[in-house]
Amino acid sequence: MHRRAASTTLAASLAALLALTTLTGCGGDSGSDASGGGDDKAPLEIWVRKPPGSPTEKTHKDLAAAFTKATGIEAEVTALFDDFETKLQQAAAQKRLPDLIVNDTAQLGTLVKQGLVREVRKSEIKGGEQLIPSSWEAAEAADGKYYGVPFSAQTFALFVRKDWREKLGIAPPADWDQLDALAAAFTTGDPDANGKADTYGYVIPGTTKRGYLDWYFSSFLWSAGGDYFTGTGKDLKPAVDGPGALLAARRLKDQFCADKSVVPGAVTTETTQAHPLFESGKGGIYLTGPYNMARFDKALGKDAYEILPLPAGPGGKSSVLAEGENTYLMAGSGNPKGQVKYAEFLIGTEGQTTGMAGDTAGNVVRLPVNPSVELSAVRQDTRWQVFDKVYRESGRYSPVVKDWTPFRQASAEALNGMVADCGSHPEAVLGKLAGTFSAELEKQGAGS
Repeated sequence: MHRRAASTTLAASLAALLALTTLTGCGGDSGSDASGGGDDKAPLEIWVRKPPGSPTEKTHKDLAAAFTKATGIEAEVTALFDDFETKLQQAAAQKRLPDLIVNDTAQLGTLVKQGLVREVRKSEIKGGEQLIPSSWEAAEAADGKYYGVPFSAQTFALFVRKDWREKLGIAPPADWDQLDALAAAFTTGDPDANGKADTYGYVIPGTTKRGYLDWYFSSFLWSAGGDYFTGTGKDLKPAVDGPGALLAARRLKDQFCADKSVVPGAVTTETTQAHPLFESGKGGIYLTGPYNMARFDKALGKDAYEILPLPAGPGGKSSVLAEGENTYLMAGSGNPKGQVKYAEFLIGTEGQTTGMAGDTAGNVVRLPVNPSVELSAVRQDTRWQVFDKVYRESGRYSPVVKDWTPFRQASAEALNGMVADCGSHPEAVLGKLAGTFSAELEKQGAGS
């Protein structure tokens, strides 16, 4: 079932949930007061968007166990991955929401719109004032209020097959033209020396599912001088058909259609399917996050690839998508004090250090949001410093609107159609997308 269809089907149930949260005193302003009623020792149910049985699930279970040891409050973690949002909606319809979830920062607007999370006042979170200021941006909704507590930050960099690049005698790319040239060389130059035309340049998660192609494209959009909107607040206007956006879209289409430097099948590939394409030697350039280092080290060997910042775009700058995860305090919980305590534990020194999980594949804190936790003191792998530098210098979060999901989804669908049809015209595609954005802005009460 598509997410939009699921959201429509469950609308009535979600409305019932809102009524429930009002009755329990955990919705809206009353729910933001952690001194309210409820059993502050009641067990907590926590959902995390991680694959069951994975090292990341284990880390979250370790965090819950450490929290219980420190506070005496039982905490049970459930790991869910496929269709996490749909399952959350189903739990809402059944009035069986967990107490907390740890999920993507990009889900904030949707969760607020559906009334599934309660407001968080920064002043009620012990240690919240010490967090990296930009991390709180990912928990702020369009109304200027906060509906989550930052837990982990991350950004993205290029994973490049160093062995392929050196075999072909090509220097690390310093701009986008050199990056595209490297991708073309990986596609035509037989970098793995097996005598077959079976390698490509770019690994791209280009599916429309969860808006993945827009998720990938956003860094290139911004670095080309483009943007999604102009204006602020209720005066937002679409900018997705502007000159910078058009430049980035044309380049993306050329990679698929002219250079043919993208691994085939990208238009239906999501991230869990994209990772193996890099580690198996199908593609040699992958814009992805630090969480993949451990698995790629195991599959390829640490010396086979390198991690490079995205080169500056035609506008002379590099602006890379910043995201991560928030701890969301769900509406209607019977233990609002325990919710706050768990969020506070996760941002404390023990929670952040345990969540970083050293240099293992179990890391759920990619970059700490607590500046007192030294990255180098927990991880010996200096490659993490590349991501930390990119986040601090070039990181940029998705636009703050009431609900970002429909914009991201519309963008992914437009871009996916554009690269799937090599006869398409980027100007027309983006012009139509701008119209879709205008309608959605008006729907959300933000357009002028």
